[in-house]
Amino acid sequence: MKEVLIIGSGIAGVSAAASCAERGMHVCLLSPFPSERSQSVMAAGGINAVLEDNNQGDSVESHIEDTLAGGCNIAGKQAVTGLCDSAEEIIRMLENAGMVFSRDKDGRIARRAFGGQSHDRTCYSGASTGKHIVSALVMKCRRYESEGLIDRRLWSDFHSGLIRDGVCYGALIYNEATRTLEPYYADAVIVATGGQNALFGKTTGSTQCDGYTAGKLFMQGAVLKNLEFIQYHPTTIETASKRMLISEAARGEGGRLYYEENGKRVYFMEEKYGPEGNLMTRDVAAREIYSAGRPVFLDVSHLEGGIIDSRLSEVRDVCSKYAGIDITREPIPVAPSVHFFMGGLAVHNNHETSIRDLYAVGECASIYHGANRLGGNSLLAAIYSGTVAAKAISERDEKHDTQDFSGYIEEENKKLISMMDSRSKFPVAYIEQMLAECMNSNLGIIRDEESLSKGITETDYLISVADRINYDSSVLPYFNYSIHGKLALGRACLACAKSRQESRGSQFRSDYPDMTDQFAYATLIYYDNGEYNVTLDRERQYES
Repeated sequence: MKEVLIIGSGIAGVSAAASCAERGMHVCLLSPFPSERSQSVMAAGGINAVLEDNNQGDSVESHIEDTLAGGCNIAGKQAVTGLCDSAEEIIRMLENAGMVFSRDKDGRIARRAFGGQSHDRTCYSGASTGKHIVSALVMKCRRYESEGLIDRRLWSDFHSGLIRDGVCYGALIYNEATRTLEPYYADAVIVATGGQNALFGKTTGSTQCDGYTAGKLFMQGAVLKNLEFIQYHPTTIETASKRMLISEAARGEGGRLYYEENGKRVYFMEEKYGPEGNLMTRDVAAREIYSAGRPVFLDVSHLEGGIIDSRLSEVRDVCSKYAGIDITREPIPVAPSVHFFMGGLAVHNNHETSIRDLYAVGECASIYHGANRLGGNSLLAAIYSGTVAAKAISERDEKHDTQDFSGYIEEENKKLISMMDSRSKFPVAYIEQMLAECMNSNLGIIRDEESLSKGITETDYLISVADRINYDSSVLPYFNYSIHGKLALGRACLACAKSRQESRGSQFRSDYPDMTDQFAYATLIYYDNGEYNVTLDRERQYES
């Protein structure tokens, strides 16, 4: 029986786990927290699918075209076709697993409009679609757990891959209980660790998704892709600890963006882009709000009370709890915030990375979204990618030979202990704060050569002191040693953005405002002993 180690237990992780178990493989599902605490439960808007009973003339081909166009035509058509073709099957699988979707007056699964889409195809479950998907997939996994095909390992963190000669043999795991590193050998490893929110401090996402795993694997030889494409969600509100998402569903149901000028409301998106202006793609909406140069508001107060209570209850509750706003009477002050990462580990169509037997799924894998993700496609991609990776692993005949990593494990454990002996005026928390300030200042919605070069200089400095900083013994060592991978990933993001001398999707360069054919390819970045080598994927190694 093949052994599969899955790092991360959000939607992508549990989808992969269930799919591996269905194919008769044994799974270790590893994460620091239960699935119910993953970022996936925060997804409110919905999941895209063209269903057989649609009555708008929608088609799978139209979903494919919208996805490719939204990503500015640098995602692979074959991969996107597989994603969209499987959407209805995924919806039916979720229903069979116990998920209850919202229904329209005719009893069909309800669908609503999301930005950049030609038809209403975003299926949803009230205002908590992600939460309901997690619950359905967790229950599906429970059955396999009872059969001994899935073992959950909580309070554990990824430290590094067990990689030799371009092949992954498992991973070195940090055990929070014993505060030691332990090897876990497997025939395949699936990384499902989400995006890199913590690099930017306050975002709409969970700081559990800190980018460390991708950064560490990058330093171990994995190729990264499209890191410059960072989606800013156009509508968020600020709280003490993070940015709270005001779901695109609010605009899909008829919410209107405006600013005030001379005492009058200016519905700037509608004036510039027509009646559907509020549902322009997220990169366009975020830039327009940012460029307005004044407070922008989202108004849903004109919607019928039933719509707000049944379809926008989460937006209502978030605004009431965190901002004291009654959205049935008052507009919502909104601003863009880092929300989703189109870039991540470069994967082939079977979701294998550049390292054999190492796979990546969900947001940490760069494949379906190109330069900009359509709302509603992330949940679809998370589920679909897990099934694709599981199928690919099951079709591999060979199992791994035994490899001896004892020397490496002993060395890494010694490093872990020695961290506590370091003395410096720069604590890890301070370095992380400086990194977040650097990323926000230099890799924002609008960038240029000067800001990106400045960001690279700043991260190079932080990297240069990373081995001499003060490691805080009051926190888990994971939060100390993970700084190296985060810094490497932040530096790589800046390098990718600087190398792409054009504006495309979520990358907007004020010094190169046009999109050009020269850059109509994905960006790849390789790490070589401290060097960051960027190239364009002209041979389309990772997409077809």
